[in-house]
Amino acid sequence: MAQNWQRFCRYLFDDEDLGLQIDISKVNFEEDYLAMMQPKLEIVYTGIRALENGDIANPDEKRMVGHYWLRNPELAPTASIREEIKSVGKSIREFTQKIHKGLVTGERGRPFRNVLVIGIGGSSLGPRFVAEALGSSGDKTKMYFLDNTDPDGMDRVLEPLQEELDATLTIVISKSGGTIETRNGMEEVRRFYQARGLDFTKHAVSITQAGSKLDVLSSKEKWLQAFPMWDWVGGRTSVFSAVGLLPLALQGLDIDLFLAGARKCDELTRRQETRENPAALLALMWYKLTSGQGGKQMVMLPYKDRLELFTKYLQQLIMESLGKEKDLNGKVVQQGITVLGNKGSTDQHSYLQQLLDGPDNFFVTFIEVLKDRQGNSPLIAEDSTSGDYLQAFYLGTRKALTQKGRESITITIDRVTEYSVGALIALYERAVSIYALLVNINAYHQPAVELGKKGAGEVIALKNQAVSFLRSHPNQEYSLMEIANELERNLGQKIDLETLFKVLQHAATNPDHGIQSFCQKGLIKPCDKFFYRVKG
Repeated sequence: MAQNWQRFCRYLFDDEDLGLQIDISKVNFEEDYLAMMQPKLEIVYTGIRALENGDIANPDEKRMVGHYWLRNPELAPTASIREEIKSVGKSIREFTQKIHKGLVTGERGRPFRNVLVIGIGGSSLGPRFVAEALGSSGDKTKMYFLDNTDPDGMDRVLEPLQEELDATLTIVISKSGGTIETRNGMEEVRRFYQARGLDFTKHAVSITQAGSKLDVLSSKEKWLQAFPMWDWVGGRTSVFSAVGLLPLALQGLDIDLFLAGARKCDELTRRQETRENPAALLALMWYKLTSGQGGKQMVMLPYKDRLELFTKYLQQLIMESLGKEKDLNGKVVQQGITVLGNKGSTDQHSYLQQLLDGPDNFFVTFIEVLKDRQGNSPLIAEDSTSGDYLQAFYLGTRKALTQKGRESITITIDRVTEYSVGALIALYERAVSIYALLVNINAYHQPAVELGKKGAGEVIALKNQAVSFLRSHPNQEYSLMEIANELERNLGQKIDLETLFKVLQHAATNPDHGIQSFCQKGLIKPCDKFFYRVKG
């Protein structure tokens, strides 16, 4: 018992100003581990300095990586970048004040009471996590997020806005300006406004790179405002840019405190004394737990409902950054750390059984929040509050895992505020950077994601070719193989039959393309029995 206490005290990171503690004592590293890793860390610290000084930290795309400058513009390598960051911050504050004071209103003169954010990935996950973590009944605007190209999902988001649409500001976010899911959401929302006699452009704001398709469109249509993104900020690290700051400011959150928490954490995570650097400690634990090879699962268990979306946010930040086939030397390494989880104590009832008795292919990160709620809590039972029980479940779970030889990390914050949430995000951003340098990978590109986008384009093209063929032969029925043979003859290329079957099945289930499917009696195999046609 005394030995465990001594290990806890020896390795506990504690910063009172930030209100942050990190306990790494439940990871089974040797006493000389930190000292043994110091030579690697010296190289890492040099890399971190180079990154913040404006070196090309994303060699594949030949880009700087500057999300750290967003919360401290004075660190930016050029005067023009410094002034751009400050100018955008000023514009966000001025625009927000106009909205809150009713100086900028909806088309019919009503003040904006709702904000609809259209984006996907980093253009949605960060703002949505922070909005839900810090939201309250006193928010100046109510936040809505449209982050997929699922029609039913869009309907569910838009339905409660029907009577409030003229008081709804829509923010369209796409760094490239050509993200398909965001484009689809924008066009659906445009039609939603039009169907209610409203002009979408009089309620719209864009956040995108200068000169992008979205930037050109918003300028041509004279949207209410346009805010820039920069090529040196990746989507998954963009929450401290206009991507996060604008919607959060409109919600009524203190974005200056949010930035200050991140800035303070950045100061700590620049330290070269590893025991005093919380991000270096985190990254070293990841390295130890995965043997520097990745592959293990990181189970996130925040014991706070407000932090429920933090796991989802970290999935992109960690998995898109660290999930790489090759290292910087072109060697195949297949790095990556799988992030899963939800919240405690809810999810103890879902998967704690496997964590205790199943395969030891994971490590847990507990997030503890000391402050239960604003004001007092009633004593429920056993002279304890609900918050006492929440902490007891966390401590009991951690103890049970330790007894089973399962390793864990615990992060403790005082309370959930703009300051602490900003610090948490900055902590993990830096830990990702450090781990990537430890294993020699590029954390700031995502080549595999482009493969999925390319594949989606090919599916749409095949669907259009099949529909076009059927439309050119109205009222005639064709089997899957007949359609495939005709397309191959016309296009001079092989057709993926499985993909053709799936797109025709989908098209026949929905009325949009006018395709009908028919079952041929006597045929049993699903792939053979369906015939398709378009009504003339």
